[in-house]
Amino acid sequence: MLTTNQTSQGTIAAVAANFLYSLLFLFGLLMQPLSGTQVASWRVLMMLFSLVLLVSVLKQWQHIFDYLRTLKTPKEWVLFILPTPILGAQIWIFMWAPVNDLGLEVTLGYFLYPMIMIMVGRFFYNENMSLLQWIATICAGVGIVYDVVQYGAISWATLFVCLGYPPYYLLRRKLAVPPITGLISDLVLLTPVVLIALYLNGGFELAIAADKFWYLLPLLGIISTAAMSLTMVASQKLPVSLFGTLCYLEPIFLFVFSVTILHQGIDEGGSLFMYGMIFIALLMMITDSALGYWARKRDDRLHGYNEPQVGSFPPRRRLKNRRIKGVLTAHRFRKIRKYQQKIDKMTRKIEVLHSK
Repeated sequence: MLTTNQTSQGTIAAVAANFLYSLLFLFGLLMQPLSGTQVASWRVLMMLFSLVLLVSVLKQWQHIFDYLRTLKTPKEWVLFILPTPILGAQIWIFMWAPVNDLGLEVTLGYFLYPMIMIMVGRFFYNENMSLLQWIATICAGVGIVYDVVQYGAISWATLFVCLGYPPYYLLRRKLAVPPITGLISDLVLLTPVVLIALYLNGGFELAIAADKFWYLLPLLGIISTAAMSLTMVASQKLPVSLFGTLCYLEPIFLFVFSVTILHQGIDEGGSLFMYGMIFIALLMMITDSALGYWARKRDDRLHGYNEPQVGSFPPRRRLKNRRIKGVLTAHRFRKIRKYQQKIDKMTRKIEVLHSK
């Protein structure tokens, strides 16, 4: 069972990650004359560089190596490496699409992707959905279906996005891969590929020629690393359905940036209707999450199992079973610690006698 604290942390991480992802969508245009493929390749390198610095500062290398040593069988290694090309492909299309007139198709894919995650959580992980979640999902589905009908078909870029990310996160979840470990392993495995790509398509020469890349490239790595790390933290702390729901924020941010910064117009029919339905669905999801949070907080306060009373034993007033278990555990722990101190004291005396 996920605690209220985990849910709150996961929600904050998911919101921040989606905002940062939306900022990255602009880099494909800011970094011209680099092509979308070249920008994606540089993004991988900058992410790896930034993440290596972060792990070194936080002194987390030992945790990464400790996890890698837990992978014993070939099957586990295959499951660990299998998501890497999925991530590489998603990085590529995200940076490539805006400069190749496929930004709308990719945005639509990000609208479809959370719906797929919600269905995965419901039918594969047996996660319950409230009435508001069902209504919100239906509203979002109606908006997306209407938009798809207006365009006449689903683009390959749309399917590439909405069907690509769910397997990545589910495979990482299956092996319980720590966020930083999974991300830095993916980037290390992708580095030879992007180096060859930059060498063959002239990405190094173009980046050196323009002064703006001296600050845009490091900024690209910092934002990318922060976004991916926060996304993986959220995927570990949140139920699959809630994690998928919060992913609606990214295409909404993309829509806002496209209108206000890129000055791109939208069709008054299909796209406007779709975004309106998505906003309605998002408001329903936020309301449902807030109601669930308050309900869990009230239950925690009533049951008291998060902060068991250990000042007096046994407490006079009647408590819930979980609280009683917490008090008993704390009481046993104090007794064990007391006996351990006596044993340590006797051990030191015996060592002194042996030394004589």
